[in-house]
Amino acid sequence: MESKWTGVVVVIMISVLILEEAKWSNGCWDEERTALLQLKSFFKFNMREVGSDCCEWKWGWVECNATTRRVTGLSLSVAKYESYLFNASTFLPFGDLRILDLSNIGLVGSVRNEGFEKLSKLRHLQVLNLTGNHLNDSILSSLSKVSSLKSLSLAGNDLFTGSNRTNEIKLLSRLNSLEILDLSRTNMTNNFLSYLGGFSSLRTLCLQGNNLQGTLHLQDFYNLKKLDLSQNRIESLQSSYGSGRHLKLISLEEIDLSSNLFNNNIFAELSGFLNLKSLNIRWNQLNGSIDVKEFCGWSNLESLDLSENEVNQFMTYEETRCLQKLKVLYLDAVSTDGNTSLVSLLEAFPFVKTLFLRDNCFLNKTMANTQLHVLRNVENLIMDYTPLHINFLESIGILTSLKALSLFNCGLTGTLPAHGGLCFLNHLEELNLKGNDLGGAIASCLVNLTFLRYLDISNNHFTGNIASTPLTNLTMLQFLSFSKNQFQVPVSFRSFANHSNLKALLANENKLVAEPAGFQTWLPKFQLKIFSLLNCTIEEHGKLQLPNFLYFQHDLRYVDLSYCNFGEIRFPHWLLQNNTRLQELYMIDSSIAGPLTLSPHPNLKLSVLDISNNRIQHEIPRNFCSLFPYVEFLIMSKNAFKTTIPLCFSRMQRLERLDLSHNNLFGGVPEELATSTSLLRIRLSNNSLSGKIIPAIYHLIGSLEALYLDGNKFEGDISDVSTISSKSLQVLDLSNNRFSGKLPRWLWNHTDLWVLDLSKNRFEGLIPMELCNLVSLEFLDLSLNHLSGTIPSCSNLQMMKHVHLANNRLSGTLSKALCKSSSLVTLDFSENNLTGRIPGWISTLPALSVLLLKANQFHGEFPLHLCRLQSLSILDLSQNKLSGHVPSCLSNLTFKPKSEKSHINSANYGFGSFDHVLVDMGLTIYNLTKDYMGSVFPLRKYDHFTFAEEKIEFSTKGATYTYKGNILDLLSAIDLSCNQLTGIIPPGLGNLSEIRGLNLSHNNLNGPIPSTFSKLKQIESLDLSFNHLNGRIPPQLTEVNALEVFNVTHNNLSGPLPDRKAQFGTFDESSYEGNPLLCGLPLNKSCNHGDSRGTSSALAGEEEHGLLGMGDFYISFAVAYAIMFLTTIIVLYINSYWRQACYYFIKDGSITCYFFVVDSLYRLPCFRRNI
Repeated sequence: MESKWTGVVVVIMISVLILEEAKWSNGCWDEERTALLQLKSFFKFNMREVGSDCCEWKWGWVECNATTRRVTGLSLSVAKYESYLFNASTFLPFGDLRILDLSNIGLVGSVRNEGFEKLSKLRHLQVLNLTGNHLNDSILSSLSKVSSLKSLSLAGNDLFTGSNRTNEIKLLSRLNSLEILDLSRTNMTNNFLSYLGGFSSLRTLCLQGNNLQGTLHLQDFYNLKKLDLSQNRIESLQSSYGSGRHLKLISLEEIDLSSNLFNNNIFAELSGFLNLKSLNIRWNQLNGSIDVKEFCGWSNLESLDLSENEVNQFMTYEETRCLQKLKVLYLDAVSTDGNTSLVSLLEAFPFVKTLFLRDNCFLNKTMANTQLHVLRNVENLIMDYTPLHINFLESIGILTSLKALSLFNCGLTGTLPAHGGLCFLNHLEELNLKGNDLGGAIASCLVNLTFLRYLDISNNHFTGNIASTPLTNLTMLQFLSFSKNQFQVPVSFRSFANHSNLKALLANENKLVAEPAGFQTWLPKFQLKIFSLLNCTIEEHGKLQLPNFLYFQHDLRYVDLSYCNFGEIRFPHWLLQNNTRLQELYMIDSSIAGPLTLSPHPNLKLSVLDISNNRIQHEIPRNFCSLFPYVEFLIMSKNAFKTTIPLCFSRMQRLERLDLSHNNLFGGVPEELATSTSLLRIRLSNNSLSGKIIPAIYHLIGSLEALYLDGNKFEGDISDVSTISSKSLQVLDLSNNRFSGKLPRWLWNHTDLWVLDLSKNRFEGLIPMELCNLVSLEFLDLSLNHLSGTIPSCSNLQMMKHVHLANNRLSGTLSKALCKSSSLVTLDFSENNLTGRIPGWISTLPALSVLLLKANQFHGEFPLHLCRLQSLSILDLSQNKLSGHVPSCLSNLTFKPKSEKSHINSANYGFGSFDHVLVDMGLTIYNLTKDYMGSVFPLRKYDHFTFAEEKIEFSTKGATYTYKGNILDLLSAIDLSCNQLTGIIPPGLGNLSEIRGLNLSHNNLNGPIPSTFSKLKQIESLDLSFNHLNGRIPPQLTEVNALEVFNVTHNNLSGPLPDRKAQFGTFDESSYEGNPLLCGLPLNKSCNHGDSRGTSSALAGEEEHGLLGMGDFYISFAVAYAIMFLTTIIVLYINSYWRQACYYFIKDGSITCYFFVVDSLYRLPCFRRNI
């Protein structure tokens, strides 16, 4: 009988499976998979389809029922924030949907007859998140019909902007099941608050960041447990039923009033909140003394935050025993003037277990035992950023209850106490001393801290061999960081052999040393999850290998061995083979050489691999993609790979960022690469790739955010490619190739471009007006091409920061080319054929720091309006036709270095934040401080996908250099050479104390060299050559110690040269040639007074010789003139033909001169009036 029923059940199950097969295959339901694909095509979501099971696709978030495989949760993230209309029909196929997150996707409304009311058909929908869109009040009536909702977030929308919107919010109260309502940042004002009383089932209400102000009248929300009123301008709370009635939020357990305008009266107003467990009143206007009796009504209070107020005392009495359940107290930044004692703040809170005292400045930084006794029951003490004296660590020994102590960045200096104090904290489990100024050896008494699980002493100056420290005896440690110290670290790490609990070990920026001879391999008792040995110096260069204990690790998730020169090592493929759960591996500049040898076993967890800046050679293994199928970030730049681009990269389903730049890749860009559904950023810069990039670029640009093909040998005309539709392309760098033809027309459709670099190619023709369509553009470089015509006048490029159009054939005037680009930092129009005067709109650019107009045809007097550019640090107007004087107003500018010159918005990607690993360890300090301090692992910053590198060419020190990065930031200079400037050099230029280069050569300047130039303490190059300067070279110039190049050749300078000391001792005669009246070393012309008689005789002899020579010259000239005149007369007398020709010549010349004079006189106004 049993077997019979078993057979029936089997038949039924098979029948169900057959019936369901049509709509449930390959993991998820077919209709839901189709709906997801439709959503992707409409909203352009950042979706990564991995396989056919839509439950595994990498969207913002997709959750499916484990049994039915129906989609129950959906969170969408758009590739580009735009304006979309909500269409309910696209979500109705998800019949079992419970959670729908449509936050921050740019919704502005809904399609007609397909509004939010249609979501009522999704009977299981409980959570709807519409945060961060542009929806208005009209959606409230639609949402009121989705009766199944339990949680609704409308935060960050444009609600409550009309004058009469009360009906809509009344309709919303029909949601009888609603428990969570978030109306934060919706422009709500006080008058709307009274209409929220209809939500009888409401448990959580968030009204953060609205326009609530003054006195707020609250409804009696009897079931409300959590209320958030933070970030408003509320001064007091009252009941909506009358000012004399107490608020009756009898169920309220948590209230956030932070960032408002409450004063001390708030405690009386909250006295009726009898079930309150958490009160946050941070950042208000509490001040002075507060009587603890105000808190006695809150017998259930567990957490209290009074931070960032000006409270200096809590008054208490012996008979007062309030707040006995208070366990967590926040008093951050309540004492910032140094006049508050610890006792006056904490004596009233004897039951607190976790205490935050960050960012304070107490009356006594030492804190003797008499003060610290108020902390006797505290178990977790967080005092980060609070200045403390080193003696604090000696007094703290009385706090025997402490389990966690964090003193990050407290200014502690000196050495750790050798006895007592810190070492008496026998129950201490976590200790953070990171970021202080502690040094010397670690106190041996720390060995007493046998329960220590977490220890961070990084960013200090501790010394000694790590194997000789008490750290080797703290075997309970789970987390240990001694990075950025001066330890000697044996490369074997054998001193931690018995630390069986160790999970995270960070030893960055210390000194690795070799083990003594005869050292044997050891087996560690620990299995690390995190190991970082970043940027260590190595004692014996080229002799140390990777730590051997790594061979025995099998649970690593994160490994960083970057910037450690281990000599020539092979790629450690065994590390990946042994640690199948390894997620991130960094070996940047780790001296890896030879071929890239890989293990035959795949690693399915690896998401980040960075082996850049090594000497890896030959090909990329053919099985690379199958071994690491789910890598998301692949960085292999700056190696010596010599191969074509592997086609399999297009099949790596999660690969988002690929960097193969600075290798020896050859061949072309494979079209298959464009078929990838995951790639967002590709950098193939500085290789030997060649050929044409069409049609590959057609597909690539349509799906990428950034594409770098610069520094290759690509060629051809790319202007005729069909229009490429892409709303995500932000960066395109095709510079330093061999592209030709006109600028590609399809470029101007990419309105989200931030960076466009087409420099160093062979593009020709005009710069089209369509350039003005690129309203998001910040960096534009079209220099070193063959472009001609005028520069378009774009008034809408307001985001533009750096413009390079140098070395083209552009002509015409500047008119109003970029007059509205108020963010402009760099303007480089050098070496073109631009004419006219330098326009005044340039002076209206407040951020302009670099102005390069070199080698054009600008004329007129030096533009005084340039003196308004207060941010200017580099000015090059050389090789033009500017005239007039050098304006003295230039001295009003500072020419200070500017960091903005080299800064370009970049895509620095951060990894290495292993929060989940630390959470699993159950570390108290980490959990309490991660939101305040950030991750224990600072996000790693990369420049692999920096959008563009700002660099400029500037002539100084007699040569032309390219400046970039920090060097560009420091450069400040003026070059006005090769113009027609006249007059004296303004002495005020000596006030430009930050300037590093000044070139006024090849002008017509006269007068002396200003002695004020001695104040140019930073100047490295001073060129005043080829002018008419006179007088003596100021001897004070020897005070300028930074001067490297000094050139005053070909002037009229005289007198002795400055003393040969400091930098002037390095200048030879080439700095002074062309000034015959200069004397003194290094010239072969003495100025010594001891030889004055001989010198005078010689000069007199020379002068006499010179006068006699001139007399002979005049006599010879007169005789020769007479002979020539007589000879001409005799010839004309003899030859009648020549005489007649000469007569007609003189006659014609006389007539021509006569009419020229008459015509010129007639043109004069005064002459015409007389006529």
